[in-house]
Amino acid sequence: MKLIRAYLCMMLTVAVIACGAGVAGAASDVVTLKVAHFLPTSSNAHQRAIVPWCDKISKESGGKLKCQIYPSMQLGGTPAQLLDQARDGVADIVWTAPTYQAGRFTKTEVFELPFMAKKAETGSQALWDYIQKNSLDEFKGIKLIFTHLHDEAPLHFGRKSVKTLEDLKGAKVRAPTRLLSKALTALGAVPVQMPAPAVPESGSKNVVDGASLPWEVMTALKMQEICKTHTSTGPKHATISNTFLVFAMNQAKYNSLSPELKRVIDQNSGREASKWAGRLWDSFSEPARKIARDRHNTFNVLTDAEFSRWVKATETVDDEWMKEVAAKGGNGKVLLENARALLKKYND
Repeated sequence: MKLIRAYLCMMLTVAVIACGAGVAGAASDVVTLKVAHFLPTSSNAHQRAIVPWCDKISKESGGKLKCQIYPSMQLGGTPAQLLDQARDGVADIVWTAPTYQAGRFTKTEVFELPFMAKKAETGSQALWDYIQKNSLDEFKGIKLIFTHLHDEAPLHFGRKSVKTLEDLKGAKVRAPTRLLSKALTALGAVPVQMPAPAVPESGSKNVVDGASLPWEVMTALKMQEICKTHTSTGPKHATISNTFLVFAMNQAKYNSLSPELKRVIDQNSGREASKWAGRLWDSFSEPARKIARDRHNTFNVLTDAEFSRWVKATETVDDEWMKEVAAKGGNGKVLLENARALLKKYND
């Protein structure tokens, strides 16, 4: 009997160890991706883009890919450092605006020149194609999952009503990028460059008179309460400005995945994913506008004649950008023509 009991105990121990090894093996099959961005969980970017993308890859991988999302810079650092965090492995994936690092993405920022894109959906496809052809070298160490433009970024003001160049003269306006800073200067305003999360406090304390912000971000930051007037170019003209954004992955992390899991990432990357993101951002605009309308805010749309004046006033920004590209060994004229041709292709 003692021998039988000893044998049974041994077999039970082996079974427990085997089960434990099986559980550990199953757990080790799950890859958890750290996903970081700079907006709150209430933002459309978080709720409508990042979370659904993560849910989709989890489902398509049979639960082998999961995301741990860190909104509002919870991994530390500043929005301008997010792309470096992806490159250095602090985060596995980030959603960010690369040109928060001024002057680093010179070729790609052609899409941030004034009066380029009309819609995010078409512009985002053009952006993806342009990067693949012209500026992948600016993204070494990271794998681009999708790239996109945001919805229209009008100029929003606390109380100032801007309909003409004369109205804009001397106004302190938040700019997200260096090229919009140059454009605002050319238009007679005083640019103040800062990331989106810093805008509400700056606006409420009159550090700035107004801000360039996409409608989508306005809602997350509750800017419709601070800004009473909004100036845009209207639906038939290109927007005053845009900022390009990327959803990007640490290249080494991607390389470490099994072929099966790489396929899941790849199937949710590229031009179609970029188109999806652009279409999402276009859809965010109208609900945000409605909030402003319901608050009885004032909407100013540039007349055709006034639009032409603004375009002419900012032509020097294009010229300066082309010189900067030339200084780095590129052909700015060709790159600008290529970007415009791609935008036309998808708009048509």
